Amino acid sequence: MQSETRTDTYSTPLVDRSGRPSAITRLLILMVVLTGVAIFFSVFRNQLGDPFLLGLLGVLAMIGVAFLFAAAIGFVHFLPRTASDDLSKAFLDTLEHGVVVTDQKGRIVYVNGAYAEMTGASTAADAKTVESLMIDIPEASGTVVRLANGLSDGKAGEGEVRLTQSVRPGSEPGAHWYKVKARNLKVPGQRSPLALWELADISREREEQERFFLDLQKAIDHLDQAPAGFFSTDQSGRVTYMNATLAGWLGIDLAGFTPGSLRLQDIVAGDGMALIQVVKAEPGTTRNAVIDLDLLTSTGKALPVRFMHRVSASKGGVGGPSRTIVLNRTLGEDSSAELRAAEVRFTRFFNSTPIAIAGVDKDGRILRTNATFVSLFSSIVDGDALERRVRLENIVHERDRAALTDALANARDRQAKIAPIDTVFANDEEKNIRLYVNAIADEGLVDAGEESAIVYVVDTTEQKALENQMAQTQKMQAVGRFAGGIAHDFNNVLTVIMMASDQLLMNHKPSDPSFPDIMQIKQNANRAAALVRQLLAYSRKQTLRAQVLNLTDVIADLRMLLSRLAGNQVKLTMDHGRDLWQVNADIGQLEQVIVNLAANARDAMPEGGDILIRTRNVDASEAPGFNYRELPSADYVMIEFQDTGSGIPPDVKEKIFEPFFTTKDVGKGTGLGLSTVYGIIKQSGGYIFCDSEVGKGTVFRIFLPRHVPRAAPVVVEEVVSEEVTTAAARAPETTRDLSGSETVLLVEDEDGVRMSGLRLLTSRGYNVHEASSGVEALEIFKELGNSVDIIVSDVVMPEMDGPTLLGEVRKLRPDVKFVFVSGYAEDAFAKNLPSDAQFGFLPKPFTLKQLATVVRETLDGVR
Repeated sequence: MQSETRTDTYSTPLVDRSGRPSAITRLLILMVVLTGVAIFFSVFRNQLGDPFLLGLLGVLAMIGVAFLFAAAIGFVHFLPRTASDDLSKAFLDTLEHGVVVTDQKGRIVYVNGAYAEMTGASTAADAKTVESLMIDIPEASGTVVRLANGLSDGKAGEGEVRLTQSVRPGSEPGAHWYKVKARNLKVPGQRSPLALWELADISREREEQERFFLDLQKAIDHLDQAPAGFFSTDQSGRVTYMNATLAGWLGIDLAGFTPGSLRLQDIVAGDGMALIQVVKAEPGTTRNAVIDLDLLTSTGKALPVRFMHRVSASKGGVGGPSRTIVLNRTLGEDSSAELRAAEVRFTRFFNSTPIAIAGVDKDGRILRTNATFVSLFSSIVDGDALERRVRLENIVHERDRAALTDALANARDRQAKIAPIDTVFANDEEKNIRLYVNAIADEGLVDAGEESAIVYVVDTTEQKALENQMAQTQKMQAVGRFAGGIAHDFNNVLTVIMMASDQLLMNHKPSDPSFPDIMQIKQNANRAAALVRQLLAYSRKQTLRAQVLNLTDVIADLRMLLSRLAGNQVKLTMDHGRDLWQVNADIGQLEQVIVNLAANARDAMPEGGDILIRTRNVDASEAPGFNYRELPSADYVMIEFQDTGSGIPPDVKEKIFEPFFTTKDVGKGTGLGLSTVYGIIKQSGGYIFCDSEVGKGTVFRIFLPRHVPRAAPVVVEEVVSEEVTTAAARAPETTRDLSGSETVLLVEDEDGVRMSGLRLLTSRGYNVHEASSGVEALEIFKELGNSVDIIVSDVVMPEMDGPTLLGEVRKLRPDVKFVFVSGYAEDAFAKNLPSDAQFGFLPKPFTLKQLATVVRETLDGVR
């Protein structure tokens, strides 16, 4: 009705200078002009002359002919006033908001009735432009100037202004809102565009909005001051609103709260999120649930609450926002306070225990659970399944369901002792659990369809993993001790063989028929010694000569060797990490590790493939990210070997580091390659792990501890010593005289080794005394009046071992020279010796020349 009234009222514009003259008006004007011209020619005919008049008539005739010709071909049209012109004018005339059109000079061309009514203009002289009307009003001048400048640049614009009084003269004071629009209007036939201004009074709309916002603010105030908490979350679980009551309980400052900056899981304590997440709505519906849980305050304390939780879902099943009323279960002073406190304590105990608990009925269906149960089995049963009272047997593996059924049957019979059940998840055999089934003694609960049994579930995955790790470690240690013992015994045998072969070679010339056979014995003894060294490497009892290394240099030096080892069908790529830390390792043993792993990768790809050797630093914060249980948090340098081979099955991967285990054909491998690698890395203080997937390849990762050099004082003597050592190293080697006349005490419990050493040293001119044990050696030392120049002793002997013998002899003669002979690593016994003990070391097996060399160098003070 309002729009109809305004249409009738504003049908006539106040100012309209935009129309064209009618056809009759134009014809009359033309007749007047022609009559005036005729009178002019009649009066001034004599002055102008006939030639001028004839020429003028000819020009007019030509113009007329040209105009007629243009009209005939359609170049010139006679445009009558169209219906669309009338429609456009009627539209502007009847608009409810004011319209004023001005030309480039600011002169008013058109003003509709609504604008005249709004501004109080009754005549054309009273009409003012928007600029003239508002330019002097401070609240509106900025907007008007901005719109006027935009028109000058050919840009349309709009704005809203709030005035303290209406623009209509004589109106009562009061706030008024106006919307101002301005744009250029191009009119056919005019070169310059007109400016069209629109002015609308939107005070009523703004009043409605302000009233709405005031009502909304009151509602928010009421909600904020309600005795219950309230919050809402979006579909991602971000808190979009929280009332002041809940914020006060949690200690959150609402002034600094930004919607979406807080996640629901940030304020829910324990496993409460599991109870919330199982509440899901069907597509296109909502669902309500009552949940008892604890919230987490800003001080870290738990607040027991009850959720009145509502969730929604779209028709496509996508989860939507949630709305939740929160009741503080610690408030209230009525007679039920003690009962409520007891309920809070039970709920907190029930949901906070690390043991999953479920109550089942006589049919084995789950009636209720705690939060830990929901969290533990979220991958098997969801909230809908729990609502449908799914059977408990669905969570365990098929092979153990019969045992669970029997246990639940015993619970129905109220048996007191029911054996626990060790099983795995139904959908993940890597997850181990133990179930304890307890019967309910109250027959009334069972008959009423309530719980017939309470089932406690403990996650034993970590425990099983530790048990398996311990068993594997004990197995590896046992195998290592066994391998070390075998290596020790073999070293003694090989020492005798190698020394005997050396003795025979000294007594036979190359032309002797038996010389090749003796050489064959020595070569095979050397091969056996290499196998023994691999066993010692696995048992971590070999001798390592550690030094500070840069892995980039070590691997780069092996590039050519590894390329030849990989062959033409395998692409070898090396990715060196930047600024690698230094490590402390035996370069020879480390090179053996790299070569062995590269060879294994090549053998896993008989038809070709790719090998990637990558190095990089791993700091202490990154180490846990690898999920290796045995790897402690520390700084490491990692070497990674990755191939695209066939992969290693899980049952084989468990045994790859065991000595003599191999998947290769008979005669193609000893089974000591990876066991040697394992021993070297372990003895170097590092760790090695294998990740593999059948059909996709294998990755070996080695973690060597970062070496942090210690600052040492620089003295002149050390510099001089270094220069002397360097000069000596550069000097060409000369044949050393290994003979001597000193007194040697040879202590060895193996007769063959002792007799071979005795013959060698005696042949070199030494005065040799022999002993088969440490006790006998000490007695001989005393009998000789402590005048022994050097003692060469085995480490492991009955009654008194080598280190003990050294300690006893030093009591009698502290400066005695001593050489230990052992098949074990020097570090294996050196830690039991005094810190100031000076001794040489000769690893078994050894040759005659090596024994003679170490004795001579120790006597000369070279070692």
